[in-house]
Parts: sequence; C-alpha cells; structure tokens
Amino acid sequence: MILRPLIEFAALALAVPAGFSCAYLLLATLLSAPPRAPARASGSRRYDVVVPAHNEAAVIARTVRSLRAIAWPKDRYRIIVVADNCVDATARIARDEGALVLERHDTAKRGKGHALAFAFERSSGDGWADAVVVVDADSEVSANFLEAIDGRLGHGACAVQVHYGVLNPHDSWRTRLIAIAKGAFHVVRSRARERLGLSCGIRGNGWCVTHGLLRQVPYRAFSMTEDIEYGIDLGLAGVRVHYADEAHCDGEMVSNAKAAQSQRRRWEGGRLQLIRSRTWPLLRNAVTRRDPITLDLAFDLMVLPLSYVTLNVLALTFVAGILRSLEGSAGTVYVPVAAACGASIALYVLRGWQLSGTGVRGLRDLACAPFFLAWKVASMVTRPRSAGWVKTDRERH
Repeated sequence: MILRPLIEFAALALAVPAGFSCAYLLLATLLSAPPRAPARASGSRRYDVVVPAHNEAAVIARTVRSLRAIAWPKDRYRIIVVADNCVDATARIARDEGALVLERHDTAKRGKGHALAFAFERSSGDGWADAVVVVDADSEVSANFLEAIDGRLGHGACAVQVHYGVLNPHDSWRTRLIAIAKGAFHVVRSRARERLGLSCGIRGNGWCVTHGLLRQVPYRAFSMTEDIEYGIDLGLAGVRVHYADEAHCDGEMVSNAKAAQSQRRRWEGGRLQLIRSRTWPLLRNAVTRRDPITLDLAFDLMVLPLSYVTLNVLALTFVAGILRSLEGSAGTVYVPVAAACGASIALYVLRGWQLSGTGVRGLRDLACAPFFLAWKVASMVTRPRSAGWVKTDRERH
C-alpha cells in the first residue's frame, strides 16, 4: 500500500518535534520547585528604574506610584519615565507623580527598544546609578522588587529577571488563561533554569542589568521581541540572567479578542524571526564552547508556543490513529508517544495553573482552551504581513 509509507513519514515528522518539545516541558515541570533566594545584600547600590511609555496617560500615574512604594532607600533609586513620541499627557502626569521624565521625539526610530537605548545612554552619562531596571508603563511591582534584584547583584549576578505576572487576571477568561500561560512559561521554565544554573532570559518587564554589563554587551535590541533578543545577546556573551522568584512585576493584559490577536501576532512574528536568525548561532556557540546556557537558549527558541505544540500533538495523535487502524491490533509506536506528549502538556499546564493564583475559576476556564486553539488556527490562516511595531490599546482608564 503506497499510502502507508507516506503516513509513516508524516508520523515521524510530527513525532520528532512533539517529543522534543514535550520532553523539554516535562523536565521544566519536574524542576519547578521554588529556588532558594540568596541572603540580603548590602543595599548600597543605586538604581535607575526606567519606564518606557508611549501615550500611556491612562496608566502611568498608577505605575509611578507603585514604584515610589518600593521598600528601598529613596535616595538610592530614581524613576525615569521615557515619554517616547507621546502626543498625550504622559510626560506631565509622570512629572506630577515625581518621576524624572525624558522626552524623546524620533518617529523614524519607534518602539520600546529605541526608548530603552535612549534611557540607558542617559543613565550611563549621568554616572549616578550602578544598574538600570526596566518596568513597563502598565505595571505594578512588589515592595521587595529592588531588594530581590540587589540580593542577586550582591552575590555576583549582573543581570536579573523578576517574576513577570498578570496584573488583571480576573478581568475575563482570556486574562486568566494568560495568567496560567505565564505561570507555565515564566515561572515553571524560569525556576527550572535557575535550579540548573542556566539563564532564564529577559522577559521584557521587571528586568535589570548593571552598567558594567551594558558596557560589555551594549543594548542594540530593536526587534518586535527586543526582550528575548537581548537575553540571547547576553547568553552569547557568556552571561546568564538570574531569576528572582520571590519578587514580581505584574503587567496589564488585554482581554478583548481584537487587541489580543494583534498582540499575539506581533509577538509570535518576532519570535519566528528570532528562531530563523538566532537558533544556529546559539547551537554553534553551544557546541564550540561547550556552553549549556546557549544550548538551553536555543532549545527554548525551538520549543514553539504551547498552542503550536498542542496542535502538533493533536496532529500526531490523528496520524497515529490512522496507522493503528491500518495495522489492526498490532498497534503502532506512535500511539504511546502521542499519549506521553499529551500527558506532558497536561502536567505542564496544570503546574502553570497551580502557580498562576487563578484558583477554581482558572481551572474552569481551561475548558475554553479548545476555543483558544480554534482562534489560534484562524489567526494563523488570516495572519497579515507584519507592519512593524504597533502599540497595544489599553483597556483601563
């Protein structure tokens, strides 16, 4: 039967990426116990907390107030808001709340990466701070935010990422699913990588680098996924990003379908670009330098978003079922492989739910996952060509 070899080839082509991705996720799940926090450091370092903001008048006051409430000596950190190409009252509101405001006007170079590079250069030129910290304009931080970062820097780290969570998980089923996804992608993976002495990468919100590191690895990340890009640059330079699990920086997530779709398209488009451009350099560095940090960063890139991995496993299950029907009672090796992959995804997602804080409502909302997958398939089919950086609309006013 000529069709059977083709089906077997399709099963193998589906089983390899599914098996690799699910093994990676299962290992992370098994290693997701909270890592031990280091002892408190001296507290003598000074920080510039940089808030890139483009037309964020609706939320910037809340963010600055949260930063002013950090339990850290007030003379040892500055809040710097970059009013980037703003045409609203962002700059005025931030000043009224006590922030130092840098206004930037350059419509040819738009986006968060350019705003951060501008602020980092200013901070370096001032020569006041030992390190810079990045917080998104729609976020709130825990009181121990700088204390957790400083504890890592005091014990030899030069790059730190705190837990990046969801500020508004109970706005809708969509934001609760995002909270569960972040519980898995951010907490589960980051804890596992920290326990293994690997880099948790840069997550875009709530991260810190020293000025010494910025001189060693200048910030030149201007893609749509500038956070992952710079985390990879650090890894290629032999620097790991430490994970501070006990502190958090929570950002506001969109709950309406249109804004969520636009946001996911930009993020996934940027990630696919990085997969094409950075996977091979990371693997080459891992082999030539025998570097586990860059090997893991390559693996992290190669594991696609969970919806894609789930679709991969569903396709494998379907093809394995066809092969089983052709072989009768003898069965096929791909059936247990598909079952093991499905079980690994389930454990990973349930661990993410457990760490998300969404409770019974979040568990109930997981029943919406099939609708999310259907939306994902539809968005893949109708995906427009990327037009570059576009600001996500805020929903709170």
